Amino acid sequence: MLKSGWAVMRSGAGWMVRLSLLVLLVVAPAASANGQKSYDAGASDSEIKIGNIAPYTGWGNEYAAVARAEAAYFRMINDGGGINGRKINFVSVDNASDTQKSLDLARKLVEEDKVLLIFSSIGTESNLAMRDYLNEKKVPQLFVQSSSAVFDDPSHFPWTMGFFATYRTEGLVYARYILQNRPRAKIAVLYANDDAGREYLQGVHDGLGDKASSTIVKEVPYQVSDRALEPQIAALKDSGADVFLNLSIGEFTTTAIRTAYDLGWHPLQFIPNASLSIAAFLEPAGLEKSAGIITNARSKGWSSARAQTDPAVRDFVDWMRKYNPDASLRDQNNVAGYERAQALVEVLKKCGDDLTRANVMRQASHLDFTLGMLRPGIRITTSPSDYQPIKQLFLIRFDGREWVPFGATTEDR
Repeated sequence: MLKSGWAVMRSGAGWMVRLSLLVLLVVAPAASANGQKSYDAGASDSEIKIGNIAPYTGWGNEYAAVARAEAAYFRMINDGGGINGRKINFVSVDNASDTQKSLDLARKLVEEDKVLLIFSSIGTESNLAMRDYLNEKKVPQLFVQSSSAVFDDPSHFPWTMGFFATYRTEGLVYARYILQNRPRAKIAVLYANDDAGREYLQGVHDGLGDKASSTIVKEVPYQVSDRALEPQIAALKDSGADVFLNLSIGEFTTTAIRTAYDLGWHPLQFIPNASLSIAAFLEPAGLEKSAGIITNARSKGWSSARAQTDPAVRDFVDWMRKYNPDASLRDQNNVAGYERAQALVEVLKKCGDDLTRANVMRQASHLDFTLGMLRPGIRITTSPSDYQPIKQLFLIRFDGREWVPFGATTEDR
């Protein structure tokens, strides 16, 4: 149709004038509409203010590396001119690993600091504590730093969105791997006595199906207040298990790995993705004590010379050296922050000059792209009924020095 109209106008003596008028009639309304700028609190012609809550102190302080990496990524974006000419003002505050402080901090970020949105705040319980408030205020709670399935619930909480594959999916994948490769396994499970820990455990039961009752020989919870795990690990060892689902988080993973090894218990061991950082968790446990452990990942490796032939990996390593030089290249938390920050930048770019909270969620719920550091086959996809951007993972094994991938990419909702 457009081609035909072009040909007709070219044939007449005044085709150039008529073509110019047609272009103006078609383009002018769109340009006028797109030229309108819309802002909510936290956005202006020069700035986009983003709020974040992280455990810079307390038992979960290792995860603050994620927020530091995000801040470093935004510094790079600002050095390049910002997003559509607007600089990011990243306001990240410390909840001291105390869930009870998170709601008050969220209120302060929204009502006093006037942030546009809350981004990548860390922890399941912390994010649950502020979810009702943020949804009532219609403030985006975007790319939550927790893999709990409860953050994929757009029908009840349309302003809250997760990011990675869920804890349940991790548990399912581990259970199915065991059934396929160790069908006579005796499984012992350590898990946190909280919502995240119970979701991991439910995934394991779902994956084992009707074999769960005969395959799992011992389940033991721990509390965040526990400072030592020797009683729990000793009970798991005494069960006679030859597979250890160490579904603990952070420093508790470190303690569990070291304690099991020191007690002379050397089962096939699995740990969560949240605890895979070599620098933060495996080195303190002892690399020789961590050899053979299996976990899962979504991102490419970056430590070997071969990996750094990948342009995306080189970009990440160069960014680390320039913008995050004090952080360890062996800490996976830096990749987590790098990827989340990249994803938020994509959302904000899509918002254009409509930097309202409603448009942020509108754009966030219509994503389909990948990131350079994600393994091939893993994409970020969302829809108004699907608030889990990443749904896939793949298994990796620690060889005593680095993580080595094996097996195919897996997805299970």
